[in-house]
This record gives sequence, C-alpha cells and structure tokens, in this order.
Amino acid sequence: MAALRSVALPSGDKVVALGQGTWRMGERGGDRRREVAALKLGLDLGLSLIDTAEMYGEGGAEEVVGEAVKGRRDEVFIVSKVYPQNASRHGVALACERSLKRLKTDRIDLYLLHWRGNEPLSETVAGFEALRAAGKIRHWGVSNFDADDMDELFALPQGKACASNQVLYNLKHRGPEFDLLPWQAKRKIPVMAYSPLEIGALANRGETKRVAERHGATTKQVALAWILRRPDAIAIPKASDPDHVRQNRAALDLALTKQDLAELDILSPPPSRKMPLSMI
Repeated sequence: MAALRSVALPSGDKVVALGQGTWRMGERGGDRRREVAALKLGLDLGLSLIDTAEMYGEGGAEEVVGEAVKGRRDEVFIVSKVYPQNASRHGVALACERSLKRLKTDRIDLYLLHWRGNEPLSETVAGFEALRAAGKIRHWGVSNFDADDMDELFALPQGKACASNQVLYNLKHRGPEFDLLPWQAKRKIPVMAYSPLEIGALANRGETKRVAERHGATTKQVALAWILRRPDAIAIPKASDPDHVRQNRAALDLALTKQDLAELDILSPPPSRKMPLSMI
C-alpha cells in the first residue's frame, strides 16, 4: 500500500493527515464488535492515527481502541486526552496509567490536555514532561486552546514542547483561521481538527453539492478534503460503519480546485475578525 500523505510534528515525526476519531464509541457494549471492526478496517486502509480520550465512554472508547490495535500496536499512532480535573502533576500520572491499562499498551504516542481547567498549566506540563521522560508518552499537546492560551503555554519553560493543538475546525467553524492557525503555523505546530464532518446545514447547500458532484464525491468527503487542503492539518472523523470508513479514506485523494475553494468561501466566508474558539 502506498504511503498516505503525512503531517510533521515539531519533533520531525510524521503522522498520517487523516486519522480516526472515537468520540461516542465504547458507550454501549452491543456496539463493541462493530466499532472495533471499523477501526481495524481504517488501519488496513492506512488510517494509522487513532484519537481517543478518557472522557469518551468514561474509558470505554480507550478499551475499544485497545482491542482494535491488538497485535499491530507498532503500526498505530495513539492519541488520548486527560480530563482537566485530572491534570495536576500527580493526577496526570495516575490518569495516564489508567489509560495505558485500558489501551493495553505501554505508551501513548500523543497525550493531550482535553481543555483548560483549574490546574495550573505549569503543573500539567511538568506532569507531561515526567511522563515523557519515563517513556509513558512520546509527545504531549493540548486541546481547545485559543491563541492566548497558546501564548500562556509557550511562556512556560517547557511549554514549547507542545506537539499539537486539537480544536473544533471545519467548514462551518472557521474561526481558528483568523489568528490561531497562523500562530501555530509560524511555530510548525499542526492543528488536529475534531468533528470535521459536523457542518450542519452546509452539507445540504447547493454550493457544497455542486462541488461534490464535480468530483463524484459526497458532501462529507468535500468537508474532509477542505480541511486536508492545509498541509498542517490532521482530520480525525469518527466512523463506525465500514462504508463510512472507506468514504473517509477516499477523501484523502480528493483535491479541491481553486474554483471549488472559492465557491466554498462564498458559502462559508473565512473570518475577518477574532472569534471565540468554538467547542463541542
């Protein structure tokens, strides 16, 4: 299988630009076999980055991931996230051990602070660095951080070790383009776009449908390709159905034209001013 397009982390390590999300997996035992099968299919298709979190299914999604990567752990780049209430220097170590147990692995490739809480960033970063030194995690980063949060993080002695920022970014939510994405691009920190397919009514608009029809694609594939147009973006759509997994993979080969992008800009204009960072 040909190597899929990749995105470089600040360390120089590369990850696939299109990964797999697991939000809402692991919530119902009856769905476990289907969810595991979908993730395995994604791995077979080259979607070797899997994103999860201790919050998803209160650890259930991590268990699904652990089952899906059994016997092929070295193929996979696992991303997980710690609750902010668990992100003290000591708490993050305990949370990481619980995640490792559920994932049935000895390391997490990228460990993120899920969102900002009451714990000082300096304590969280110290906890992350201790985990990295111990080999429990390979990289660490953040999620739902706006530009001012990133400034505060980078002002810390070890804050510049941040490898990624995972935010809500899609055709509907373009706010990060105004200041956050340029901030990260300047420092070579890739953005990880969660909920890339949650574009609401835009999926049914004539402009989106016309772009999709020109490429023989679906509007969801257009939404994914729109994010993947950026060389510094990683998209992590969730799919529990094999057809959806295959459609997501095919979006990686969809190259939008200047005309396509211009039409989508009319439908959903880029931000002209600072906007609060959206979260779901």
